[in-house]
Amino acid sequence: MALLDLLETYRQPLALVAGLSLVFYLLSRLHQQWRQHRFAKENGCEPVVGKIRNYDPFFALDRLYFLGKAAKERKLLENNIKRFKDYGNTHRGQRITTPMLVTCDPQNIKTFLSLKFNDYSMGDRIQIFGPLLGHGIFTSDGEDWARSRHMIRPNFVKEQVAHLEIFEEMMDDLFALIPADGSTVDLQELFFGYTIDSATEFLCGHNVHSLKKRRSGVVDGEPDFAEAFNYSLDNISKNGRYGPLMFLNQHPKAVESHRVCQKTMDQFVDKAIKLRENAGNEKVVDETAERRYMFLYGLAQQTGDRRRIRDEVLNILLAGRDTTASLLSNMFFLLAKHPETWAKLQEEVATLEGRAPTYDQLRNMKYLKYCLNETLRLYPVVPVNSRTAIKDTVLPVGGGPDGQSPVFVAKGTAVAYSVYAMHRREDFYGPDAEEFRPERWIDLRPGWEYLPFNGGPRICVGQQYALTEAGYVTTRLAQRYSILESRDPGPWEEKLTLTLCSHNGTLVSLRH
Repeated sequence: MALLDLLETYRQPLALVAGLSLVFYLLSRLHQQWRQHRFAKENGCEPVVGKIRNYDPFFALDRLYFLGKAAKERKLLENNIKRFKDYGNTHRGQRITTPMLVTCDPQNIKTFLSLKFNDYSMGDRIQIFGPLLGHGIFTSDGEDWARSRHMIRPNFVKEQVAHLEIFEEMMDDLFALIPADGSTVDLQELFFGYTIDSATEFLCGHNVHSLKKRRSGVVDGEPDFAEAFNYSLDNISKNGRYGPLMFLNQHPKAVESHRVCQKTMDQFVDKAIKLRENAGNEKVVDETAERRYMFLYGLAQQTGDRRRIRDEVLNILLAGRDTTASLLSNMFFLLAKHPETWAKLQEEVATLEGRAPTYDQLRNMKYLKYCLNETLRLYPVVPVNSRTAIKDTVLPVGGGPDGQSPVFVAKGTAVAYSVYAMHRREDFYGPDAEEFRPERWIDLRPGWEYLPFNGGPRICVGQQYALTEAGYVTTRLAQRYSILESRDPGPWEEKLTLTLCSHNGTLVSLRH
């Protein structure tokens, strides 16, 4: 009774407070809408006409179902292009409760990646990637991101990337796993093994030897880092599709995979910290040890924070492995389907007379560059991406009936962009934009309509490393094998996790 009496005493004041709060909220919303309307009018903005239709107007759950279904059918990117044809190069959508703008227009992409970089953040990337990657260059924003980039950039200067010995040391393992009798081999599996070995050697000075383990066939009972890394990345990509509902995608195996990856990196980090401490006492660091610790040792020289070092290495490992492996896998899928292109590539490689290429020789191989560029055009490693507006801002095109007027972007709006769709626009690449034709790069000089490694301040710091490794492996394979045949009768099908490769692998035959 005492509680009821107390509530009765304060009923009227509580009702007054609730009423005033509601009025204040409504007035605030009206003022915000008026301010946004005035901002949009001052900038000449027009509404975006095209909109993805949802049966669920509140949470767009039917959209989430559709994306999951398209992913299982391996048609996410195919449907992506269809939406742009149906709704225009810039259109509206919804992700659960978050409003979205979706674009494949280079003017808009240039704006939020570069010209108005500070108007946008990475959104919920830390929630999606964080369980594995922690706080690093790919998951951070603002000052944290700037510090990460400052720490990492010196490790990708030419003097570091030009050391090709790491790549050559592992070629014997790659060659040994390619059947000598010309029987079918999945190069995609081998490329992902090769690049995780080279990346851990380059970044940590400690090769995880996934190719050697495959060669020996010996199971040592230890958790496999490469397998754990694959599962972790697949789980993260699903979280990206679930968005705010990612709590529905909880699997014990994902937690264990994250733990295996982080524990492995922790062992390398501890060795780097010890080397740093010893270097301070001995004043001279053994040249071999310094080379082996390359990236990791460079980070350890800048900070003693073990967690920070581990997170940065895992962030770069993601790019160092997946970018190159996906590029190689897609390119050899295409080369095997186009024997005339393989023959032209071999003609260029023959000028080396069987010698391993130097860094400068790789950079001067034009047709190899055309093949790499064309592969990245058709199958960009990161085909779709997004940013989130952290203030009211404007994009230059997409509004009005003709789509040529500026567009108002409200704070909190997610802006998704499709490099995959942009790279296949016929107004940029001609009526044969869907075809693999490296020769188009003889005269092609694209700007923001070609974006294989992102752009603006967040452009990939390791792009030269990826291109160098991909070029080196391609050259060595072309020197060793004169015949490359496809053993996959079907067309390319997408396997989209955080990066893009072939669902069926790269099934080929290689012969001398």
